[in-house]
Amino acid sequence: MNNALEQFVSVYQRLDKHNLDLLHEVYGEAIHFQDPLHEVKGLQQLRRYFANLYANVNHCTFDISQQFAFDNHAFLYWTMRFSHPKLNGGKEVSVAGHSFLQFDQGKVIHHRDYFDVGAMLYRHIPLLGKVIKLVDNKAGS
Repeated sequence: MNNALEQFVSVYQRLDKHNLDLLHEVYGEAIHFQDPLHEVKGLQQLRRYFANLYANVNHCTFDISQQFAFDNHAFLYWTMRFSHPKLNGGKEVSVAGHSFLQFDQGKVIHHRDYFDVGAMLYRHIPLLGKVIKLVDNKAGS
């Protein structure tokens, strides 16, 4: 299990739009992937999802700060750093999150990401971001 987790972390720290073939090294064919915005089933759909994600960003990296594993499960805590030409004026955005992984025979068969969609997306859309920041300020008063 630890070798599979180490390989997963290694792939994610190298992953970009030019090497999406690395996904097959860590995910099973029947992978079930879910994050707050999407749900994908199957390795081919996951590859298409990542291709679309990377096609729309200038860069995207994951800094994995902690990892915990037991039996065939793992938890990763990370910071995603990315820039998108239409978000935050094209400047880098950092989003903290974590992932739950389930392994079978050395490959991930279930991957669920948890992160704040507002911190990743909504706060950085020009007009909507201003409204959300106003609401945040009022709620904190």
